[in-house]
Amino acid sequence: MTDYRISPEFDGKLPVLQQPVLVAMLTGWIDASAAAAAAMEALVTETNAVPLIEFDADTFVDYRARRPLMELRDGVITKLNWSAPRIMLGHDKNNEPVLLLTGPEPDSRWQHFAQCVIELSEQMKVRRMLGMGAYPIATPHTRAVKISCTSPDAHLASLLPFIKSSVDVPAGIEAVLEQSMFNHGIQSVGLWAQVPHYVASMSYPAAAAALIAAVCDTGGISISTDALREQAGVQRERLDQLVRGNSEHLAMLSQLETAFDNTHIDGMPTSGFGGGPLPSGDELAAELEQFLRDNQTD
Repeated sequence: MTDYRISPEFDGKLPVLQQPVLVAMLTGWIDASAAAAAAMEALVTETNAVPLIEFDADTFVDYRARRPLMELRDGVITKLNWSAPRIMLGHDKNNEPVLLLTGPEPDSRWQHFAQCVIELSEQMKVRRMLGMGAYPIATPHTRAVKISCTSPDAHLASLLPFIKSSVDVPAGIEAVLEQSMFNHGIQSVGLWAQVPHYVASMSYPAAAAALIAAVCDTGGISISTDALREQAGVQRERLDQLVRGNSEHLAMLSQLETAFDNTHIDGMPTSGFGGGPLPSGDELAAELEQFLRDNQTD
């Protein structure tokens, strides 16, 4: 049994592509507001992506941790939906090929999985891999979403107009892929959206749109973010409405804005966040969730 299979739509053969970009977002690791998942969903839609490669679930999935979904109709099991990593193929607005690595993060054999992705990438002549993620931070929703980046390539990282951090944290599979790609001569970058900590438990379309914009800028592709930005505008109005109704929330927002502005000079981040200890966003987050539930539109 092989570690992956090519979709029958491609007659079991990998397509001949002209230096595509590979965008990766595998669920299971840090993704505040599910922003990276929303960005990947939008990429699949906007590129009209179709399944190309499915990795073997028996090899990479722990079924006790990630059980298949049973479809039951009138007592009859009509389908079992198995969750496994996969690669999809789409095209941007200029008909440039875009490969999308999506699905769940493998539960085991990460280095073997990375080697499989590298072999496929080499065969399809991938020129750059871009990972996506999102994490919560004390930042205001009234400012543009900032992107931080990671890369094993110091020179490449120095050329990117994103935030660079120094920290020791547990790694996800995308970091493993970044390092493995770099070791095999394929450029790799991780892109991370910074999500306001008080909205991290709900969707935040502005972060998803910012991730796609960063993917386009870094990958040299063209993808529309109109739908996400429209959703972000609606959410911004709702957030502003709620904050205006509470003086403590207004004070917290003002402090966040001051700290943000002091650490982003001419649009670029400076070292440290500054501004002293920031108030907790827990109360605001709870009120936001209730407010958005009460004001949902179908």
